Amino acid sequence: MNLIDLARAIFGLAFVLGLIGLCAWAARRYAPQLMAKLSAERGERRMQVVETLVLDPARRLVLVRVDSEERLILLGEGKELIEPRGPGTAA
Repeated sequence: MNLIDLARAIFGLAFVLGLIGLCAWAARRYAPQLMAKLSAERGERRMQVVETLVLDPARRLVLVRVDSEERLILLGEGKELIEPRGPGTAA
């Protein structure tokens, strides 16, 4: 193998790695919007995050709507606490 073949192989490897990097960047940049658009075209989603509130670096509150019911979830410290249903709340 002479010097030209070695340079061609290194250039080919660099080109392929560059293409893989470009595809990875494009997927991270544009895939969430494409997935949201595709799921919206299939029909109405039953679950959505209404609001989040960061309490401290380890915990956050998440208000989630499932169908017509909203649930409050406390996330953090390796566990999830879901707001219990009281007798006065609608099921």
